[in-house]
Amino acid sequence: MSEDKFIWTATVGAKGQIVIPKQAREVFDIKEGDTLILLGDRERGIAIAKYDDYVKFATAIFDAKNGDK
Repeated sequence: MSEDKFIWTATVGAKGQIVIPKQAREVFDIKEGDTLILLGDRERGIAIAKYDDYVKFATAIFDAKNGDK
């Protein structure tokens, strides 16, 4: 696997919570208190992103559509 590809596992606890592995938190700079967004697709699975990064990405899409830079 290349240096920019990763695979981790997580276990779902009794309350439906998962723990994000330490290495994953370090690679993606996830800190205590960060808000994450979960994107789901029944066929493709679940993607997890930092909320702030997702908002920046969405804003850039809307700005590009409107011709803003």
